[in-house]
Order: sequence, then structure tokens, then C-alpha cells
Amino acid sequence: MPPPYLITILISLFSLLPLSSSQPPPLRRTLIDCGATAPSTINGLQWIPDTGYITSGTSKNLTIPVLHRTLSTVRSFPLQNNLRRKFCYVVSVFRGAKYMIRSTYFYGGINGNESLPVFDQIVDGTPWSVVNTTEDYGDGMSSYYEGVFLARGKTMSFCIAANSYTESDPFISALEFVLLGNSLYNSTDFKQAGLSLVARHSFGHNELIRYPDDQFDRLWHPFGDPTISTSKNVSVSGIWNLPPSKIFETEFTTGRSTLQELKWPPVPLPNSMYYIALYFAADHNSSTGGSRMIDVSINGVPYYKNLSVTPAGTVVFATKWPLSGLTTVALTPATGSSVYPLINGGEVFELIALGERTLTRDVIALEELKSSLRNAPLDWNGDPCMPRQYSWTGITCSEGPRIRVVTLNLTSMGLSGSLPPSIAKMTALADIWLGNNTLSGSIPDFSSLKMLETLHLEDNQFTGEIPLSLGNIKGLRELFLQNNNLTGQIPNNLVKPGLDLRTSGNRLLAPPPS
Repeated sequence: MPPPYLITILISLFSLLPLSSSQPPPLRRTLIDCGATAPSTINGLQWIPDTGYITSGTSKNLTIPVLHRTLSTVRSFPLQNNLRRKFCYVVSVFRGAKYMIRSTYFYGGINGNESLPVFDQIVDGTPWSVVNTTEDYGDGMSSYYEGVFLARGKTMSFCIAANSYTESDPFISALEFVLLGNSLYNSTDFKQAGLSLVARHSFGHNELIRYPDDQFDRLWHPFGDPTISTSKNVSVSGIWNLPPSKIFETEFTTGRSTLQELKWPPVPLPNSMYYIALYFAADHNSSTGGSRMIDVSINGVPYYKNLSVTPAGTVVFATKWPLSGLTTVALTPATGSSVYPLINGGEVFELIALGERTLTRDVIALEELKSSLRNAPLDWNGDPCMPRQYSWTGITCSEGPRIRVVTLNLTSMGLSGSLPPSIAKMTALADIWLGNNTLSGSIPDFSSLKMLETLHLEDNQFTGEIPLSLGNIKGLRELFLQNNNLTGQIPNNLVKPGLDLRTSGNRLLAPPPS
């Protein structure tokens, strides 16, 4: 058996109860054709334009032939003046559900730059991966990235993040959110980690398997020489990860009762923890009577001993298995067994530790502020603070596990609109600098901001009276209100030592203090 620090679980399908009684609601999927202007149906699936999910970027049409209709358009994001900014798609989801997210990229020379873009992609504030399509594009292929993440709210954000890797504008061709069944990959603690796909293969097949064979449209790539695969008579059902039955129609085997080694995944892996699932099913017509026993090891470490493979099917998976470099999966007949080993399919995901998130009350307050502004910064989507190198324009956040907004600085941003009362719910704010815009309306009650030290609202179009409650903020050192349309009296409690109060250029009934 595996060492105790390796979590390995065998699921024998004879012991599983039917899954029909606990199936999730009907499959829901959001398939976004980035840059498209009209919906389309491809292979029985409905694709929709992306305009309802993002407010930034430019739609562009490719001028070269493509293999898939969704690759004919992209949404491109300008790199100039946008370094360290993220541009986010926001998709409605079911809170607490698992989603497969797949992003697809095909450059097509849309930026007129020979250097292909290299950039980051982010899910709900957690860095997912660097997107580099150079090798695939050189081979005339698109690139895709797939992961499984938990919906921790009513929406999920997927962000393209500009950086200095190259001088070419980042882009995206297609984006998919697919609701997964409750049983899929359910040994993973999705409150702590997401899964990023490394490899998913059907061993012995010679063609790609996807929807409708896989109800979630997961992509099962062929792996291995099809000349050593065999067509099989199996009756697989009930595996928790719900692999398509088609992957069990062929097997990868040497046909000999000896050690069989599989160099898989076919690429070297970074030193990390991985989720591994291996799928097996024996043939009803097998001379062994429909059952065989094999031992499985990975890089010389026992993965599972005395694995019973039957026509009903079996999956063996590890939730946290360390891998690094190239990987060898070894299959041998178990002691006393003379049948040849086989394998039908496999999946490997890297575990992605989830980052912290901005406190919900601050996120809600910022979203309401965004709605009150007629021209909020284009990167005000996704998590405001996380990841830290891609925080929203004008936002500074606290350190530590409890992420709060501590500074709001939108000075001279050309903003118009008003300030909602909810801005006062960001109770960790120490500095608010909104000077030199065209903001209007009344000044909200900021008295709940006990940490506030500076409030700069100068050179705007605020109206009404100066709130008396501002004098109750004990730590306030600077209150700049000059050059607005304020009226009424200056509250007496604002005329005090230690407060730099500026009110000139308003229509106040009393002169400002000297």
C-alpha cells in the first residue's frame, strides 16, 4: 500500500450506490465566444457573445482560416498604459458549486506584432497560470487552459492580466464555465485549492473524445500507439468523476504478463502536488473470467497494490501526490496473477492554492461606488485587492489574512457621478482622495470611518451642506473641500486644532477659518 502521507483511494464500483438520486440540477454551461457579435450553435452547444460579461477590451476579427468557429474572433486588451492591470469577465454562478473553467487562445496575428502575447490569467483573485501560446501557435494550433474551481459567491471572475513579459497586447478567443456534478473530483477541498489540468488522456484511442460523449465537454486526448489497443466489451457505470464510457472501449497494454511502463504525462512537471486519477476496466470476454489483479506504481512509489480490475470499472485516485520532472506509471501483474496489465484513461491536475479575497463588505461598497460613477476605471472588475500586483486602479489594501481597502485615490481621473452612502461601509479606509474630478451630489456621512485621516474632495461639484458628522472623526487631519458648490454653515466642530480644513471657493455663509 502507499506510504501514509500519500492519500490514495480506491473506488470499487460494485460497492457504489446509484448516483441518480443525488445528481445535481440539469447541466448548466456558459459558453462565451469572445469578440463575437452574434450567438452561434457549434456541435449542438450554444455559444454567446461576450458583451454582457466584460466592459473593456476591443473585439477583433481574424483574417486567417481557423479550425473552429470560436477562434475567428478575439477580445484584445491594450497593453500600453495598462501594465499590472486586469480585465475581467464576470459570470453568474451557483454559490457553492464546482465549475470547470476553460479559456482558449488563438493569436492569428491580430495585434500586428510578431511577438506573441504572454500574460497572466486569474480566477476570483487567485493567480491561475501564465498564458504562453507560442509553441502551439507555431504548430498551427490553439491553446487552452482548464481548471476546476469552487464558486464562493453568486458570481465568478476570470481575468486577463497585462504584464511586461512581451510587448504584445493580451487577448482571449473563448471562455467556458461548465457546472460540474457534485461527485466530480469530490475528494479535493475546493475551499483551499483549485485544480489546474495538466493532462487528460484516453489510452489507446486515436481520436479526441469530447461532448456529447463527455457530458461536460472535457477533452480526452488520444495517447499511445492505437495498434496495441483493443476494442472491448465493458459495462462501466457510476464512477464518481463520470468519465465518458468511450474511453473504456480501448486499452493501453502490451498484451504480455510483464511490467508495462507508461511515460505519462508526456511533459516534465514542476515540483508540486497533483491530483491523479487512473481509470481501468476489464473486458467481459476476457479469458481471465472478467477480473484481473495488478499493481500500480508512480516513479517507483507504490500507488496501489492488488488492484482488482473488472468490467464494472475502477478508478484509483490520489488527492495530493508529489511529482516533479518526467513521470513513469508502472503496471505489473499482482503476485500470483498471470494476466496482462492494462489502463484505459488518466487525468492529472496540479493543485492551485487559493489566495485570500477582499472582505465582502468592501467589495459590495466598491461595486456600489462603481455603479454611481459614470466612468469608473476600466479595470474595476474581479477582486479589488487580489492578487496584490493586480489590485484595482486607485486602491490600496491592507496586509495580512483579512484583506481590507485602506486607501481610495482617484484624484484627477476625470470621474463624474456621485458618492453612494455605502462608501462609509469600508471602515478600514484611512485616506480618500477624490479631488479634481466632476463629482456631484451631497457629501455622504463618513462618521463610521473611524480610521479616516485624510478626506480630499476638492475641485468637484458637490452640493449641499458640509456634514456635521465629519467633526466626529477624531483622527481626521486633512479635510479639503475647496472649489465645490457647498452651501450653509461650516460646522463648529470642524474648527479645531490638528485639522487642516480648506473650504474656499464655495458658497458658504461663513468665511472659512484662517
